[in-house]
Amino acid sequence: METLLLVVQIILAFVGAMTAGLWLALIIWTFRDMRSRSRDVFAQILAALLVAVLFLPGMVIYLVLRPKETLAEAYERSLEEEALLQGIEETLVCPGCAMRVQADFVVCPACHTKLKKSCQGCGRALNMRWSICPYCATPALGGVPVQAAAQPTQAAPAVSGGFFRRAQRAPEPPAETPPSPSVEQPEQAEV
Repeated sequence: METLLLVVQIILAFVGAMTAGLWLALIIWTFRDMRSRSRDVFAQILAALLVAVLFLPGMVIYLVLRPKETLAEAYERSLEEEALLQGIEETLVCPGCAMRVQADFVVCPACHTKLKKSCQGCGRALNMRWSICPYCATPALGGVPVQAAAQPTQAAPAVSGGFFRRAQRAPEPPAETPPSPSVEQPEQAEV
């Protein structure tokens, strides 16, 4: 009987030591895990105390309430988001050599490919795809002036009613023909 009692005591001591070791290991693991997930020292100590006081139920509560990602994972995710945003932003590259160029470059400094054309009216740099200068309304490739092309013809019916209405312009006198000095203009009477 004494032998059986001695074996039970050894088994209980072994189980007690294993339980104490597990309890201490869970407290340390919880503290280190919470330290990798939060910078808040109070939250780290509170999580370790939760496991120290409640043992296995405290560990389950901690696993349910802990932050879902570590600080390193959050940092990596933010770096990935920044990289994706930079990839989404329009990066200007030379069509000839694929070197990055700035938006105001007229030619590529590496291969001398023409990146922009200059306006014939105001001299500003224009995108190669533009057919009209947005600054002075001069057609980029020459041709009919924009104002003459935009005026409605006599045959076109006027748009009336509706939600949006087009503004009608008064016909403009030609700017290039100066008045002849031989023709006298009548004086207007004041009313």
